[in-house]
Parts: sequence; C-alpha cells; structure tokens
Amino acid sequence: MSGIDLHAHTNRSDGTFTPTELVKLALSRDLTVLGVTDHDTTEGLEEAERTAEGTGLEIVPGVELSAMYEGSSVHVLCYWMDRGNPELQGELQRLRDDRFRRGERMVERLQALGHPISFERVREIASGDNIVRPHVAQALVEAGVVNTEEDAFTEDLIADGGRADVPKHALHPLEAMALIDEAGGLCVLAHPGMWAGQGAAPQDLIDAMAAHGLAGLEADHPDHTPEQRAYYRAMARDMGLVATGSSDCHGTRYDPVRLGSVTTDPLQFASLRDRAVRAR
Repeated sequence: MSGIDLHAHTNRSDGTFTPTELVKLALSRDLTVLGVTDHDTTEGLEEAERTAEGTGLEIVPGVELSAMYEGSSVHVLCYWMDRGNPELQGELQRLRDDRFRRGERMVERLQALGHPISFERVREIASGDNIVRPHVAQALVEAGVVNTEEDAFTEDLIADGGRADVPKHALHPLEAMALIDEAGGLCVLAHPGMWAGQGAAPQDLIDAMAAHGLAGLEADHPDHTPEQRAYYRAMARDMGLVATGSSDCHGTRYDPVRLGSVTTDPLQFASLRDRAVRAR
C-alpha cells in the first residue's frame, strides 16, 4: 500500500475541485487512499465514493470540524464517523449557518473599510452556502484589494483579530472530540504546527486531547518545516498516537496543486484503521 493522503477538500467547502474531480486527480497521482475532509460538511462524500467505486481507490470518509481554543481556531479531523449521526449533523449545520452569517458580516466590514466586494460574489465563489474565509479572500483578490489570497489574511483584513474579522461559533476541542466519539469516529489534530497564525498548538491542549481519546497528530503537512515534522512524529510516538501525513489539498488555491505531495506511512495508516475498528 502506498499513496495515502488523509486530508483534502472539495468545492463543498473551500476546495476548488468537485468531489469527482478530486477523485480523478487522486487516481492520476497513483493514490490508493484518499481522505475527503471538507470543513464542517459531509456533503461531498457520497459523490466521491461513487466516483471511486471499482477503481481501487479507498475513500476515507471524514470532516474537518471547526473548534476554538483561547481565541484561535483549532481544526479537528474526524474519520470513519457515522455521517448520519443527528448530533454531529446538527453541529455541522450550526457551523455552516454561522459561517454564512459570518461571511455576510465580514463583507459588510470590508465594505465599510472602502473595499469594493459583494456578498453575492462571495456566494458565487463558494458555489453554495458553506462560506469560508478563502472565499472572501478570493473576492478581495478579484477586486484588486490584495494580490494573493494569502495577503488577505492580515491583521488589517480577515485574519483572526483582523479589522474585518468576525468571531465564529465553534466548540471547544474537547467538546468536538466528544461529539465525534459519540458518532463513532476517530480524531486527529490537524496541522498542530499551525495554530494562532504560525504558532504551535499548546502542549496542554494536545495533552488534554490525548487524555480524551485523540487518535493521532497530523505530523507531516506542507506547511510544517522538516523540524516540525520530526518533532510531531516523535511526539506522536512518545504519546502512543498515530502520526499521519496529508497534503491538505484545496485544489488550485495553492500553487502547485498539493494532492499527494505529503502522505501517511502505510503502517501508521494501518494503526489508525485498527483504532477505528476497535472504536466501533
């Protein structure tokens, strides 16, 4: 087994590829396992699974759940959950509804700052109502306010605490984990080296999550330095957690397209799958 990428997004959240396009790209890049992990929605999973049927590509059903710790976002990857669980779907719907309202308010603040963007265009970019900040960032690029989407994530614009930022509804990470556990899923802490901007997730948070059943750390990630990757792989080993690796592909939002650029060791994936089987 090779080519295991456990973190990728479709246009059901902030990716630019449809689930079908993402699966076809995965096949063209010789992936054997693909985690489809859109932000706060499972709506792309059925299409991805249908497209992958009979190809030999395994789709790991997932979702990237928004959480908040000490005022900064924490992303919790959930795998192999019961996607029909009413409590989980209820929270995902609350998160999407809040994202929609947040997007409206962010655009209003940007307009008040003199930036010529519209919420109608943000919705068009999003192809629906699951609004996330990269959609607003793309609208800012199109309007000539910034040169790149990354430039939009500054203190003057839409970064956490920025002039146009709007606080969002989010669970505490331990609450998110309890919800995932209730739905029969496993938790992996996404990109722990990318918290509160460029900082590392607090060790006390990782310790608390591990004590409440955290299955793994996303040690290998395109935005982690080689030193961070080694650090989190060692941490996972010492804490008895699985060390995953993923591209966190968002389609063409990053250049080049990341899918398959970072992968999970097959033995680590087997360990993660074993944990999922035991959790059921």
